[in-house]
Amino acid sequence: MIRLILFLILSIPITVYSWPFLRRPRSHGFYRFFTFESILALVLMNAPTWLSDPYTPLQMLSWLLLILSAILAAHGFWLLHSLGRPTTGIETTTQLVRQGAYRYIRHPLYASLLFLAWGAFLKGISPWSTVLALVATIALYATAKVEERENLDKFGESYATYMQETRMFIPFIF
Repeated sequence: MIRLILFLILSIPITVYSWPFLRRPRSHGFYRFFTFESILALVLMNAPTWLSDPYTPLQMLSWLLLILSAILAAHGFWLLHSLGRPTTGIETTTQLVRQGAYRYIRHPLYASLLFLAWGAFLKGISPWSTVLALVATIALYATAKVEERENLDKFGESYATYMQETRMFIPFIF
């Protein structure tokens, strides 16, 4: 019951942040909302098992994904803020960033959310956590595809070239 109440309380800032996007179902933020919500549900659902059996292979893989997620998020935010020349927030970058992680993948921040989702999933594998991890993955993919369409409109041919030179989430793979 406490985790359900926490989910409802923590969904409020997610909904407030996402509200402008939720009113525009063709925007990347619309799909990102479902990513945030499914990851929040995964984290809260598996919270009781986060520290149990810390040296099992699944737990160690989970922690590796969670640490990678945090590092990639910090790196991606820093690059967008320092090199993207945003007008207000990182959503409004004016320069295409191609350094650091962006040299290899187009969506380091979404990759960090992907790693967070699967890291949280590995904390307690169940049918429901599997569904939530898949929803997060599908929503992230949809988010990235819509954002790429928006970036093509914003940055033009340079973004099209960038898309051909990089992967979406994981270098050399996907």
